[in-house]
Formats: sequence, structure tokens, C-alpha cells
Amino acid sequence: MCNYKTTIYMIIIDLLQQDWKKGFRAKGFYKSLSVKLLMGFMGLYFASIFLFLGLFLGDILDEASETLKPLEVFNGATLYILIGALTLRFFMQQLNTINLPAFQSLPVKRSTLVNFLLLKPAFSFANYMTLLIVIPFAVKSVIAYYSAAIAFRFVLNCILLIWFDMWMAAYLKRRFGSSLLMFPIIVLIVGGLAALEYFKLFSLFDVSRLIFNVLVFNPFGLLLTASAAGLAYLLNLWFFSRNYYPEKFNEKLKLNGSRVTGGFSFLDRFGVTGELISLQIRLMVRHKRTKSLLYMSALFLAYGLLFYTSPMYADQPGWLFFCAMFMTGILMLMYGQWIFSWESSYFDSILTKNIPVKTYMNANYYLLVSFNVISFVLTTPYFFFGTKIIYLHLAAFLFNTGVNIFLLMFFGTFNIKRVDLNARSSFNYQGTTYKSFLIVMPVMFLPMILVGVVSAFASINVALAVLAVLGLLGIIFREPLLKLCVNQFNKRKYLMAEGFRDKA
Repeated sequence: MCNYKTTIYMIIIDLLQQDWKKGFRAKGFYKSLSVKLLMGFMGLYFASIFLFLGLFLGDILDEASETLKPLEVFNGATLYILIGALTLRFFMQQLNTINLPAFQSLPVKRSTLVNFLLLKPAFSFANYMTLLIVIPFAVKSVIAYYSAAIAFRFVLNCILLIWFDMWMAAYLKRRFGSSLLMFPIIVLIVGGLAALEYFKLFSLFDVSRLIFNVLVFNPFGLLLTASAAGLAYLLNLWFFSRNYYPEKFNEKLKLNGSRVTGGFSFLDRFGVTGELISLQIRLMVRHKRTKSLLYMSALFLAYGLLFYTSPMYADQPGWLFFCAMFMTGILMLMYGQWIFSWESSYFDSILTKNIPVKTYMNANYYLLVSFNVISFVLTTPYFFFGTKIIYLHLAAFLFNTGVNIFLLMFFGTFNIKRVDLNARSSFNYQGTTYKSFLIVMPVMFLPMILVGVVSAFASINVALAVLAVLGLLGIIFREPLLKLCVNQFNKRKYLMAEGFRDKA
């Protein structure tokens, strides 16, 4: 029995080693080395931010509450963090896959492959980034108030909670990921908890503090946390025991039976949509015109230093929201106004491919959403300017994602001027028409005016809440809004193709 278990563990370790080598030996690894280096630098950037936050988190939490110690405040916020992380993982975490046919002729049990799929994300460094906050906080603050033993249990509890979140999100995604009702259900649950907390009908903070105080301060609390993580793992095993199909393991089939993602192999899991996104990304990084746009977007991220530090704009909520929306959606706004024109040189080819229009529009939508997420994350250092900036950026991000993306995609069909990607990048206005300004002007300035008007009669928080709700409604009703964009594209695609053929 012992030898059998040892063999299973060795096979899993071997599979993990093979997966690691696969990444380095892939054809496109060195071709996309610059992208990987950039991602590495971004990882170091965020790691340093997390580490810095961890060092001063104790002082921040100490000032946040006069009656509670920093660890108690942290425990009170843990359920919020868990629910938020679980929600993000459900929508953003991709399920692991393997090339099943490669193992079907080998003496590898299906249970071993299942365990490999479940254990694989546990070896990803990205899952442990939060420990860069937790460990310094434990060393500096928990030990100061309590003891090293409690600090150690606190860190171990955090690791087990990471595993619980990781496996529970994977189970929920495998079990309910295809259901269209999951998004509104999750929104209602999270929104309901927030409403109960806001109206002081129920305190999730107090419940969380009570639970995690027990888990941290009780020596046997680790057993409960480990049991929760183990239960999440077993739920995945149970799911696979009843849903063992090749499609649950295999990498998704690609358009025309071939991969076109090149160095962006992580997009393979998204099928045809991933291929189309990959084509757009490669277009961006390979041409002068689009690369200059990336550089300009990076420079504009510093825009907030002019607005947020100037007393001139302190009492002008409209301009502050303009700045927040501009920075959190800069790449989306600059790239999105020519969302279809960038592909003008091969637009006819796209129309002749066996690609559903909805899939094509979905790819553009997720591309712009990813731009928003990247811009929002890169502007998080502005949060140190105060809670007002946090509210501004959150409202702007939601509005950009739920409203502005659809406006850009809908009105982008009217921009039928060909864009020459190989033209010089500096002071290049080729492809720019009055329609380009008509597209971007309402997107940029109407929300700004709305914030200014609502703030004049109520407050800036009410104005931000209105725009945030509009953004959330746009996200919830993504499908019907996307359908409007698809219908608009179908109406104008031949006019667009005709305009793109004109090289004058």
C-alpha cells in the first residue's frame, strides 16, 4: 500500500516537472521572452507594493480602530477578502487542462490525472502573492501584540484559506460555470451582504472577527481551516468522479485545427476567442503605430499627479472623475476608438472566415476589459491619496467596463477610415476623422458632466454611486448589450469593408 501511494506521488511530481519543462521548451517561449520579462517586472512591482503594504498594515489597522488590535481588525475583514477573492476567481481563474491523449496510452490512472489537475495551481507563485502582505504583518504586528506561535498559526491559516479559495472556486466554476444565472446570483448575494452591512442589519465584520479569532487563537483552529480546504478538494474529486469526460481535461480545440496564439500560449484555453485576442495583442506589439499608443498610455497613467495634487481641482468632482476615468480606461479609450480599424488591412479576411460575429465581438469585448483591468491595477498606488480616490477609481472602472466599452464597440462601426499600421508613429493622424472625435467625446465628457450636475444637487458620493450602478447594470446585462453591438456590426460590416479597402 505504501509503495502504491509513493508511486502515485512520484507520478504527480513527474507530471508537475513535465508541465514546468513544457513552458520553457515551447516554441514561442523565447519569441515572447520580452513579454515574459515585462510580466516579470510587473510581478516584482506588485510584489514590492504588497511587501510595503504588509510592513505598514499594522499601523494602518491600529489607526482604523481605537478599541481593536490590528489582528482583530484583520480577522474582521477576512470574510470580505475571502468572498471577494472567491468571486474574482470564479469569473477570472482559468481551469487547468492537460493533453489527455498523450497519457491515454500510458499506465497512468485517471485519479492521478485528476489529482494532478487539482494540485497544479497550488504550485503557482501567483496564488501566494498575498503572503507578501501577511508575513510582514505577522512578524511586525502579530508577534508584538501576542506571540510567535500565534503569528505562525495566523500565517498557516492564511495559506490554508488560499487553498480553500482556490479549490472552492475551481469546483464552483466546474459545477456552475456554464450557467448564465451565476453572475446575477453572485451579484445579488454580494450586494445583499453589502446592503445588510450598510443599513446595520447584520455585521459580517463581527461574524468574521468571531470566527477567525477562534481559528487563530485556538491551537486546534488549524484543524478546522485544514478541514475546509480538504472539503473543497474533495468536492472537486466528487465532481470528476461523476463527470469524467475528455473535454474536462483536454486543451480546447482551435480554429481550423491549429494554434495561432504564438507566444501567448496562455490564451489557448479560450479557444477561438483567445486566438482573436492573441492576434490583436500581436498586432499591438509588432507595429509602430500601436506601440506608440502603448507608450503614450503608460505616460498618461501619471496624469493623476497633476489633478490629485492640485488644489484647483479639489472641489471639482467632474474633473476629478474625468481624470479617474481617463486613467483607469486610458488604453481602452485610445485603442477602442479604432477597435475595428486596426484590422482594416485584413478585415475582408475576417469576414470570410468561419468566425461567428458574436465570437468576434466577444473577443474585442474581453480585450477591452483586460485593458481596463490592467489600467486599474496600475493606478492602485493613487489609493494612498485617500479613500476619495479609491471611490473615484472604482466608480470609473465600473463605468468604463459596463458602459464605455459598449459605446466604443457600437459607435466604432461608424469609423470606416483605413489605418496604416506601418506608417510613422509620431504625429500620425492617419485614420483620424471627425467621427473619431464624435465617438470619444461623449464617452469622455458626458460622465464628467453627469458627475458635476449630480454633485451640485447631492454629493460626489451619490454621483459616483449612480455611475457605478450604471456600470454594474452594463456588466450584468452584458449579453443583450453585446447583441446590440453584434446587430450594429452586421448592419455596417460591408460599409466598413468598403471603407477599409480605400488606401487613399
